[in-house]
Amino acid sequence: MSDTLKKISAAAAIFVLAVLAGPASSPDKKPVPRKDAFFGLHFDLHPNKTDTALGADVTEENIAKLLDRVRPDYVQYDCKGHVGWAGYPTKIGWPAPGIKKDSLEIWRRMTRPRGVGLYIHYSGVWDGQALEHHPDWGRVDEKGKLDPNITSVFGPYKDELLIPQLKEVVAAYDLDGLWVDGECWAARLDYSPRALAAWTKMTGKTAAPKNPKDPDWFAWKTFNRMGFEDYLISWVDALHAFKPGLQITSNWMYSSFAPHPAAAKLDFLSGDYSPSLSVDRARVEARYFASTGMPWDLMAWGFDKGKDQDWSIKTPEQMMQEAAVVLMQGGGFQIYHQPTRSGYIAEAIIDQEGKVADFCRERKAASFKSRTVPQVALLLSSTSHDEVSDNLFSPGAGEFDALEGALHALLELHYSVDILAEHQLGPRLGEFPLVVVPDSPVLSEVFRKSLLDYAEKGGSLFLLGEKCARLFAPALGVDFQGAPRTVSEELATPAGPVSIGGSWQDIALHGASAAGFRHPTRDLRRDAKPAASITPYGKGRIAAVYGPLADIFFKGHHPSVRRFLGDIVRQLFPAPAVEVDGPPVLDVALRTTADGKTSVHLLNRAGIPLPDLYNFTDFIPPVGPVAVKVRATKKPASVVLVPEGPVKDWTWKDGWVTAVIPLVKIHSVLVLD
Repeated sequence: MSDTLKKISAAAAIFVLAVLAGPASSPDKKPVPRKDAFFGLHFDLHPNKTDTALGADVTEENIAKLLDRVRPDYVQYDCKGHVGWAGYPTKIGWPAPGIKKDSLEIWRRMTRPRGVGLYIHYSGVWDGQALEHHPDWGRVDEKGKLDPNITSVFGPYKDELLIPQLKEVVAAYDLDGLWVDGECWAARLDYSPRALAAWTKMTGKTAAPKNPKDPDWFAWKTFNRMGFEDYLISWVDALHAFKPGLQITSNWMYSSFAPHPAAAKLDFLSGDYSPSLSVDRARVEARYFASTGMPWDLMAWGFDKGKDQDWSIKTPEQMMQEAAVVLMQGGGFQIYHQPTRSGYIAEAIIDQEGKVADFCRERKAASFKSRTVPQVALLLSSTSHDEVSDNLFSPGAGEFDALEGALHALLELHYSVDILAEHQLGPRLGEFPLVVVPDSPVLSEVFRKSLLDYAEKGGSLFLLGEKCARLFAPALGVDFQGAPRTVSEELATPAGPVSIGGSWQDIALHGASAAGFRHPTRDLRRDAKPAASITPYGKGRIAAVYGPLADIFFKGHHPSVRRFLGDIVRQLFPAPAVEVDGPPVLDVALRTTADGKTSVHLLNRAGIPLPDLYNFTDFIPPVGPVAVKVRATKKPASVVLVPEGPVKDWTWKDGWVTAVIPLVKIHSVLVLD
């Protein structure tokens, strides 16, 4: 051990003794619990063996300037990254050789008196250094090759390193919580001897399937998913027992990556979405997290890179637009940056984070912990996800194209949309006037019958694709003719033909009405085939599109496809509780504030960056005027636009408030008081 590291270890030991002795008499504030935390900061470095100056430039002055300008509720700072080297002087794992100062000790010293929670970034399943020393801790792929990075959740890594090291760091720095990375999204199918022994014990089978054609493939995936969840439950329970009140999450667990009821006792849900496709990915993840009923936040990358370039800091305006996606669903927001390898936080980062924090706090009362007013439910089927995805949790390529295409079309049509899995939507079906099912190939029989019962009682069901339509064939008033065929055809729309190549199902109507037609060429005078249908079902209605129109919209965003879908949606849901007259770049969310006021969130998506050639922006063109009509049973005392102020041009008549908003710059909230 180097002399520098000995000094750091001695300092850490003194700090531990001080913590164990109890709090000193000081004006320290208690940080808000994570369930009440609104705005946070995240810094990680993923220390490695080439680092030579970790912590060298971490100073009280630099940290104080950041904390006093931004005033975050919490900071998540570097501890151990995917490479497996620790950034603090651990005695259990492998401290990075280039540690010059104990960064965590300084961050703890600066956050405590300000009432800022201190969490750590720690890589769980992904730990290269552990496997360099203990290759038998690793998962094994289907070819028998040891994985150099991903540990086996069936092996001793959890009990011999992860839990002891987390206990060590929690005690050493009196941490408030853990943000554990490299978890569900990093886990892989595991053919290690321990995993195979557990598989044999559970199933009696001595061999595990190695490809999707094997009849046991789904059972094998399920076994591995259960193995990860058992691992997660075990270490989370161990850390909660070690320090009651410690607040813990596992990055992306119980998100759209793993759309299941929460079995592990996580204190909050969180995930870091794409640095480039930021707004689009956040639009999905925020809506799913908001439906879980758990405290949640999303982490935006504060930096990105253009093609063939390295990372650069995003502009404050760009980050505000990303933040607004999260705010309009009631969640918390955090920004991820990397300090220099020596720990210095650049002035430009402080400036960006400060301006974004100001933007968020101006909207906090109207945004944080708001609740949805149910309008359109968009199904994210956990059953289909589990069947289709050969990743354990993270979605495979193209898996969400239909979901995102449906979401984008509905939002461009100004509907307020929630995303829910079966276990969330099933008990709440009666709350939503419209349920939309993207092309989900598998649904449980119980849930399928629940959707039919929902329609029979007066609900409207929209099936967006031939796979999910086939699941409801007897109820659609059509005959399926043959198997789906891959075609290159044209969709007839009021604005003219649109190319709709892909797999389409031929049908014949027998009781249903056609809701649109497709043609073999752009000559729309002849050879029409039904592209969609609508049929009464009990007191409700069911519409279906018999091809991949949601996927097609996702991949091209042709306005005529959106309008085609909009014509069908209006027949199914003619009287939404909010209507907006504005451009399609305006996203809408109908919510109630934490104190019960009706609110309409308006997000201006104009100018969103598009990788890899337009990754950055500093100008978001304002849109307006925007007319908003929202249902209100009684006349409000006032109508306010947050953060701008009172709205002058508004009326209330026959149970509706109509307001005209001159401009929406990035994000505004219309609140009826």
